Amino acid sequence: MFSDTVQVEGVGSMVTSEVLLPDDPAALARLLEAAATKFASLPLSAVTEDALLETVETLERTHRRLDGVDAAVLVEVSDRSAYRKAGYLSVHQYLAQGLRLGDGAARRRRVSAAGIGRFTELQGQTREPILPATAVAVGEGAIGADHVREIDAVMDKIPTAIDAQTRARAEAQLAWVARELSPAGVRTAGIRLLAHLDPDGTVTDERDRKRLRGFTILPQDLRLMSKVRGYLTPALRAEMEAALPSWAAPGMNNPDDPDSPSGTVESADPAALAAAVERDTRTPGQRTHDGLQALLRASRTGAGGGRRSGDLVITITDHELAERAGIALTATGTRLPVAELIEVAATATPHLAVFSAHTGQALYLGRGRRLASRAQRLMLFARDRGCTAPGCDAPFTRTQAHHFPDWADGGPPTSTTSAPHADATIAPS
Repeated sequence: MFSDTVQVEGVGSMVTSEVLLPDDPAALARLLEAAATKFASLPLSAVTEDALLETVETLERTHRRLDGVDAAVLVEVSDRSAYRKAGYLSVHQYLAQGLRLGDGAARRRRVSAAGIGRFTELQGQTREPILPATAVAVGEGAIGADHVREIDAVMDKIPTAIDAQTRARAEAQLAWVARELSPAGVRTAGIRLLAHLDPDGTVTDERDRKRLRGFTILPQDLRLMSKVRGYLTPALRAEMEAALPSWAAPGMNNPDDPDSPSGTVESADPAALAAAVERDTRTPGQRTHDGLQALLRASRTGAGGGRRSGDLVITITDHELAERAGIALTATGTRLPVAELIEVAATATPHLAVFSAHTGQALYLGRGRRLASRAQRLMLFARDRGCTAPGCDAPFTRTQAHHFPDWADGGPPTSTTSAPHADATIAPS
């Protein structure tokens, strides 16, 4: 069914044509794809500069309008759990794996949709967007998804004690300046806005600090190193500042010095510590890193009378272990050089599964109950290394054991698949 008629006039021409637009979303999406395909085949060399610039501006406005369309469609997919029909457990998984966007792009799509989408309440009513002025600007093609995420980030930092009317005015002002600024410019304007709302930090309270807290270990790079990103509460900072100096003092817990005292500086032999300080050439940052590693290792292994706080599960081939070369894999997905694996294993009792480098055959473990035993899960990790679903790279600690064939048909727990992520659902903040 066609309801809308659009008149299209050529630039610098009197030629005008009418295009009938269907009401059916799928048909309209196919028409949009056909238009994009046609556009990609058009020669642009003969187009005048004025026409070329108008084309670029029109396309950018269209991209931004489509950001709003993406949000509306994504909200509908979420509200109706349509992703399950495609075989996925969450919106995030559908975007990241089904549409092959990856985790980062999928998360950005969800943030935008959460800000400008019109969600359905439990009672069936459609709720207005959290960022109403921003949603209007996106719908007009004045701003895009990158602007939305910057506005959302600023709004998230506004203290809880600020009243709703002031918050609404702040959002409207951010949406207004975004029409003239880049996303980076919106971020700068947001900093000034936050400084105006809470100039001396006295409005921010414990609720804001708890809401903003977080600590994230970023993916390993090509050198197997990992950056961290965090926002610490005053309490955690105080705890770290109280504990780390004792573990990260000069001379203490130095991995490059076999005679360096381990543990806390209070428990170290004064003479041995004094000698170790003379040999210590580490930077303060390196000492903090080594002190934190020593503290965590002591916590995990129960050193000093404490209870063990976790298991270290590692898989590796016999060839790599014998040669002390290659990369082992932990259950959390971390790649661990074999030389460092041996160092870690020396101070703990890890669960180490060793496989033939030639056959890769895993040991057979039977089952005596429906749920996978601890030993079976260890062997599933050793064999699968993580989720076995196509396209999913979730580490083993975020997976569940499944039966193939199903348990009802006598199947053993022989595969792992990712569980829904903690941030896998799209929902308003």
